[in-house]
Amino acid sequence: MQPDPVAPDSPGAVLRLVRSGQAASRSDIARLTHVSASTAATRVEALIGLGFLHETGAGRSRGGTRPRRLELRTDAGTVAAADLGANHASLALFDLGGTLLSERLLPMDIAEGPERVLAWVVGQIREMSDAAPAPLAGLTVGVPGPVDFRAGRVVSPSRMPGWNGADVPGVAGALIDVPVLVENDANLMALGEFSAAPDGCEHLVFLKAGSGIGCGVIASGQLHRGARGAAGDISHAPVSDQQDVPCSCGRTGCLDAVASGAALARRLHAAGFDVHSTSGVVEIARNAEPVSARMFRDAGRATADVLATIVNFFNPDTLVLGGQLSQAEPYVANIRSTLYERCLPMAVEKLVIAPSRAGRLAGVIGGGRLMLEHLFDPRRVNALVS
Repeated sequence: MQPDPVAPDSPGAVLRLVRSGQAASRSDIARLTHVSASTAATRVEALIGLGFLHETGAGRSRGGTRPRRLELRTDAGTVAAADLGANHASLALFDLGGTLLSERLLPMDIAEGPERVLAWVVGQIREMSDAAPAPLAGLTVGVPGPVDFRAGRVVSPSRMPGWNGADVPGVAGALIDVPVLVENDANLMALGEFSAAPDGCEHLVFLKAGSGIGCGVIASGQLHRGARGAAGDISHAPVSDQQDVPCSCGRTGCLDAVASGAALARRLHAAGFDVHSTSGVVEIARNAEPVSARMFRDAGRATADVLATIVNFFNPDTLVLGGQLSQAEPYVANIRSTLYERCLPMAVEKLVIAPSRAGRLAGVIGGGRLMLEHLFDPRRVNALVS
């Protein structure tokens, strides 16, 4: 891990102490940063002047006069998040403390392309923001495809026709005058699940099993993207005994083509079931019909074969199963059993395999968190103070 380039007594670092709950007064800041009371006061006044902090009633005394309590100005603005799927979008608005203010789940067709979809997203966010008590400060957009986070571009998505190379911050930012970030949807869901995870969770893997398959990785409490953003993308990992199954990426035997909700819908339809969507697939799973049950078991085993490599290599403490297929009991049961069969005993001895806590809001919760971390980045705050 690279050292933190931010001075520990800088305004941005002081704000981070207050946001994390480590500091609640000027005296706390002086003690934790090893600066004088006057220097701590200068930092606090600068942050109050920028609207980041305010002082409330008396805090806890460490001897002498009770200090005034410092708190984040959560009502000073809002952040928005849009989690785009193939056929729907989840939209949400949060205050600056991460509290959910409003949310919408609406139909949407990702195949309409970036210009039309992002214009629609911005329109929906404007409506939600107009009804909020504070101005919009930022927007995060999650997409169901690979993202080069630093460049802000979608890269070779297999289920997003017309989106290859799309500059999401550029397109959306031209329509709304706030910072715009773009991230892979599974990464945002991993962030959302990490926010909802119990204390003690540091290393988390999130499996998104819906119409497509994705994966997000949290390492030591931080989203792990890899060199360009491809970390955790298991959708096109090869399944060893399925090399005759064509995939939308042009290769064969990919996990997405074998075990995703879209793949199961195709296989079930070919077997005579009246099913055309992942939600229909889940409904069939509840009926425990023998032919479909075998397909779910096969899909669960194929998914777990790929996950087993991740669990053995990365050794997470928590594996979260999300997406619509996580509601299909035979699929989930075979993921669990295959993982225990294929993984090293030490890797699974204390592994928590859990359903999603955040549910369908995981992506927007993660999007809100990502934007808040961007807005409150100590380097950005320091630049505003200077």
